[in-house]
Parts: sequence; structure tokens; C-alpha cells
Amino acid sequence: MNDSDKIAILIDADNTQLQKLDAIMTEISTRGRIVVKRAYGNWKKRNLNRWENELKRLGFKAEQQFDYVSGKNATDMALVIDAMDLLSSNAFDSFVIVSSDSDFTPLAIRLHESGANIVGIGVQTTPESFRNACDDFLFLENLTNDDTPETVEPQDKTAEAKAPEKDSEKKQKPKKQKVPKEIHNLLRKAYDTYQDNDGYAEVSAAGSYIKRAKPDFDTRTYGHSKLSSLLEAFPTRYEVIRTPGKNNSTFISYKCIE
Repeated sequence: MNDSDKIAILIDADNTQLQKLDAIMTEISTRGRIVVKRAYGNWKKRNLNRWENELKRLGFKAEQQFDYVSGKNATDMALVIDAMDLLSSNAFDSFVIVSSDSDFTPLAIRLHESGANIVGIGVQTTPESFRNACDDFLFLENLTNDDTPETVEPQDKTAEAKAPEKDSEKKQKPKKQKVPKEIHNLLRKAYDTYQDNDGYAEVSAAGSYIKRAKPDFDTRTYGHSKLSSLLEAFPTRYEVIRTPGKNNSTFISYKCIE
């Protein structure tokens, strides 16, 4: 995605956290111009009665979809039909599907095959089939309007004990996960592929490669704001260097040392 992209964001209200709407919009707004904003649901349901004010405030079009049969949800089908109509217009570069429902996997695959960039947003328990069908998948747990950086992992060691937090504070902070071996293996593969004559690989190239291989990769899942920060948290595995560039830019590279 780039700043000139035209984006359509489609929200499955039955499978989305209302309190995350602001954070979703903040995240997606960095990726281009949001042209279409639609949320789908049976707004007569009691569990969706708090959505009206938020959708009005954020300028969303609320698409009403009744449940034609008790126990069956027709919302998904309405979202899919609209997505295909929008695709046929050839007016959008990117589609954002906000849901944790694996039923949207075929839609993501079809939109991807069309050449559009597909971003999925859902909880960490979203099935892998949907996550991997997207070009980029963001976990709702990582999206927050709080810009306070999380504590990073200190040099391959267990984080030091912290003072007890209030229950309200615990709910607001995403749970940091341990960096799995899979990510380290991908960093090694990226290093072997992109290293230059001096034996270093650009961190940006590695990040792009990992995102292609694992669309749900997000350094925030592991308590880091950037990939360079994650690398620097493992000094026994990686050496990170910064090289000054033009116009006050900096190139960040790394080397695998084990």
C-alpha cells in the first residue's frame, strides 16, 4: 500500500470489537485514502445496539442485513456481494476486511487473484486460512490508540518482573508473545537471500520478505514497535548496524551471528 491507494474497508460487525474502531481507522488511514467505509450487521440485534453512534461519528455507511432464518447469519453474504461489486468497478487498489471469521477466506483469495492488495483484521485466534489468504493481516490486539511503547525483550532473557498492574491496565495492553523459532528461521532465510558483499542484509528487505511469507507477522505481537528493535533484543543472534544516508535518512542492516 502507498499514500495514493484507494481503499475500501468492509467490517463484519458480528465478528469485530466495537472499541477497536478508532484504532482500526488510525492504522488503515496511514496506508492510503479510505474511499468506502461500510459496516454490516443486523442492527436490530441487542448486541449491536451500541454501534450506531460510533458508525455515525466515523462516517461509516451501516448496511442492514436481516437474518432470514433463525440461527443463520446473512451478513457475510451481503459483505461478499458488495466486495465483488466494488471489485468490478476497478476503482480500488486495496480492500480491508475486518472480521475473525474464516468464511471470508474465499473472498480474500478471489480479491487477491484480481491483483488488489488485501488486508485482514481480526483477533489472534482467527484461523490461519483467512490470515494467509491476505497480503497483510493485523491482529486487533496490536491496534491501540495508546502511543506508549511496550517494553521490549531484554537481550534474549526473560523480562524482569514488573510491579503488579491494575486489572484495567492489563485489559488495555496487548499480551506480548515470545518470538517463535519460525520468525528466527525467516530472519535467517532473509539474511541468506539479501545479504550484500559486506555480509549484511537490509532490515526493510527482511521485513518485506517475512510479511510475504507470513502475512500476520507484526513486531507489535512480540512487544516491539519495529523489526530493528526486535533484532536488537537478541544480540547473541543478530548484529545490527545503522548507516547514514542522504537527507538525514538511515539504512539499518543486520547480520546473523549464530
